[in-house]
Amino acid sequence: MEFIRPEIRQYFIESNTEASPFDRETRDMVYERAKGTKGDEPFGTERDVNAIGYEFLRHSIRARFADDLEPRVRLGGPDCTQPYDIALLNVSAMSFGSLSGNAIEAFNGGAARGGFAHDTGEGGISPYHLRPGGDLIWEIGSAYFGCRDADGRFDAAAFAEKSQLPSVKAISIKLSQGAKPGLGGVLPGAKVSAEIAATRGVPIGKTVVSPPAHSAFSTPTEFVGFIATLRRLSGGKPIGFKLCIGARTEFLSVCKAILATGIAPDFVIVDGSEGGTGSAPQEFEDHVGMPLTEGLMLVHNALVGTGLRDRIRIGASGKVSSGVDIVSRVCQGADFTMSARAMMFAVGCIQAMKCNTNHCPTGVTTQDPARTRALDVPDKTTRVFNFQRATVASAAQIVASMGLNGFHELSPAMLNRRIEGQRTLTYAEIYDWLMPGELLDDPPESWLSDWIEASADEFT
Repeated sequence: MEFIRPEIRQYFIESNTEASPFDRETRDMVYERAKGTKGDEPFGTERDVNAIGYEFLRHSIRARFADDLEPRVRLGGPDCTQPYDIALLNVSAMSFGSLSGNAIEAFNGGAARGGFAHDTGEGGISPYHLRPGGDLIWEIGSAYFGCRDADGRFDAAAFAEKSQLPSVKAISIKLSQGAKPGLGGVLPGAKVSAEIAATRGVPIGKTVVSPPAHSAFSTPTEFVGFIATLRRLSGGKPIGFKLCIGARTEFLSVCKAILATGIAPDFVIVDGSEGGTGSAPQEFEDHVGMPLTEGLMLVHNALVGTGLRDRIRIGASGKVSSGVDIVSRVCQGADFTMSARAMMFAVGCIQAMKCNTNHCPTGVTTQDPARTRALDVPDKTTRVFNFQRATVASAAQIVASMGLNGFHELSPAMLNRRIEGQRTLTYAEIYDWLMPGELLDDPPESWLSDWIEASADEFT
């Protein structure tokens, strides 16, 4: 909130809330799009357009039809020899173990059919990720599942072998997760079947606890060195990282390490604290970590202010379920988006809230073979494909209706928010936005203390 302009701070604080959990209207929209039946709705909006916090996009009298319904964003800076053109909307990180094999296979089948990416989550690469042939972003968490040694530390040889699989198009280092930032995951021993054990590289039937932090590095400089190591071992594939922002100084410390070493990631995925999970303490879900809006704009501004934005792409992960969500996140600084819960709806999730019990009634989050059979893979594969295609097409048409030639022309000035009864402002007016290289040349007062404190030698 420090970079909100002082003259409007008093109006904005009271409305500074993130979107509520997915309501019935949102779930129904996802279900209908997934079935390929979502059409125009009669009788107008059900939203309270006069409510504080209501957001809307501008449109144009110069509106037109969208001519690019499958926009792409290139991941790959100057040190990447195998760049990847990622879709605008992709399957966010969800692990095999947390989800059933049938759910994973349906996600990957939809990704293969639609040409978008499927993030593996930190649980490793399973046969269900590989069978359909969809593009993978392999997520490497603090437990190094799929590339760990007997002591749970990073195994370079195992990583090199798996990272060069043709399906693996990019690698993402998970620093933290929005739903439980600063906390490692727990997989109870009862759920560690032979399949899951083989995928993760752990003993069968023993509880697995992921450390809260990585052992392969402990400073920002060591972290970017790890990025360089993974890029070399993978044969030059795009390397990025995912995090939920905690402190601005920590991300600025990474920026300083990049500047000091010349080693940069190809992308950053910003996860919002409003992210969901089937297994995390309620306190972490509700009160730890920065919401996506603030985190996304912080990362964008930090990269702009350090002159790094042109070479690093930004992904946004958190409650992306509609074309408006995609366009809004791009206005706030993202280049592409990731969706988890909406994709779960597409494969049949009904929010039964039994994810951690192994009793999911629709076969999405269970390892019980009898329950898993409820998820018909061919049918749900089609629904994942339908949902992603229709949502991106909606986003593309919104951009065209704004009179723009593409997503690259979106800006914070095009997204509006009601901050009090009769007053709305654009995101360009609500927030201060840094100019290219501004942190290097003349840091503004609102960033100065954090910029001075940040260090490439420690996560301050």
